[in-house]
Amino acid sequence: MITADSGGSTGNRRRTWKTELAALAAETGLAINVCHLPPGTSKWNKIEHRLFSQITRNWRGRPLESHETILNLIGATTTDTGLTVTAALDTGLYPIGIKISDREMGALPITRNEFHGDWNYTLHPNDTPEPD
Repeated sequence: MITADSGGSTGNRRRTWKTELAALAAETGLAINVCHLPPGTSKWNKIEHRLFSQITRNWRGRPLESHETILNLIGATTTDTGLTVTAALDTGLYPIGIKISDREMGALPITRNEFHGDWNYTLHPNDTPEPD
């Protein structure tokens, strides 16, 4: 089960997101259930509020002049309740402008849930979705 935001690269309308999840389902042999938060609701995420408010507080307006500075400031963040943060620089290459055709989308092994099938769906590990 993956709970995802409805915006950005994990958005419920992102073709590359669904295509890559279908590839993961095929590779692992697992059915992947996805439930997207309704648009705008990620702002209510308590963990994000707890974490990002503390990171911002830790920065205290210091200029973010380098990756090292950013990683050190994020990694030094803690809270009175014991929350700690680990930060690492991801140097991976992520291609942009990938186009997924309607044909490729139609071939995805996906079953949409009855309730908001545009936000909730299952990607299957094989080419044929399981019956509902």
